Amino acid sequence: MGELVPVQLSMLPSVVSAAGERASIRFLEFFTAQIRNPNTRRAYGRAIGEFLAWCEAHGVASIVAVQPLHVAAYIEELTGERSAPTAKQRLAAIRMLFDWLVVGQVVSINPAASVRGPSHSVRRGKTPVLDPDEARQLLDAIDVSTSVGLRDRALIGLMVYSFARVGAALGMKVEDVYVQNRRLWVRLNEKGGKRHEMPCHHNLEAYLHAYLEGCGIAEDRKGPLFRTIGRGTRELTTTPLPQANAYAMIQRRAVAAGIGTKIGNHTFRATGITAYLKNGGTLERAAAMANHASTRTTQLYDRRSDEVTLDEVERVQI
Repeated sequence: MGELVPVQLSMLPSVVSAAGERASIRFLEFFTAQIRNPNTRRAYGRAIGEFLAWCEAHGVASIVAVQPLHVAAYIEELTGERSAPTAKQRLAAIRMLFDWLVVGQVVSINPAASVRGPSHSVRRGKTPVLDPDEARQLLDAIDVSTSVGLRDRALIGLMVYSFARVGAALGMKVEDVYVQNRRLWVRLNEKGGKRHEMPCHHNLEAYLHAYLEGCGIAEDRKGPLFRTIGRGTRELTTTPLPQANAYAMIQRRAVAAGIGTKIGNHTFRATGITAYLKNGGTLERAAAMANHASTRTTQLYDRRSDEVTLDEVERVQI
């Protein structure tokens, strides 16, 4: 259970433990029974932990004593210090926790239900996007004479050509790359337990074949697809590549390729979607390929308007 919850029963915030054992157990169950995604669990654990620390610092004796005024004051203070999306995410976490406590009859009302978060509307995502030539420059700059080079090119190529989230890519097993109708396909387990399957672009197909055969892992069907490199050996291990390592790798590759844009793991998803739409793809198809529930989410990755904006800026000829 220690891996599932952000704190142990003996390490609970004092405002929770002050409410008694029943409240404490219900609090822990929120992070185990209610939240299954580990990334969401970490984010909500951090958000709720900070709120409860604020409550303790402001004299709130117990979690059952939290009132709408406390939540409103916290969100107001947070909005002044952090971004609007952060404040809204923290408020969502607090609401969800108290909904759970209401259902468990620990508290009678949800003190966050009536609190409004800051106004925030997003029409364009903030994820840095590479120009197609930059993406090609990055891929071509990777030395594929080594196992690590073959791995890195395959991982970046997978995120570009299949619009895969880095978490889904790193969670793949070798068996998730398979042949169907004489074409290579990939199977991705996306957020919310959604399984998503896509045929490979011919470049991605070449990258994956070179990686699997060149590193000798094609027959290890149950093993992780993307793996760490052993110290001193420079060969693949059987340990899955952590997300932080993938981010560090991308930073190194970008610097080596002379890419000036500050990129991250999500950059390649946005880059692939934008390139697809630029070449006549439809928003509806892009949403299906990215496994988005709504085209509104896909639109956040559509950065075609950036070129229009740059062209218009250059009209200011002074």
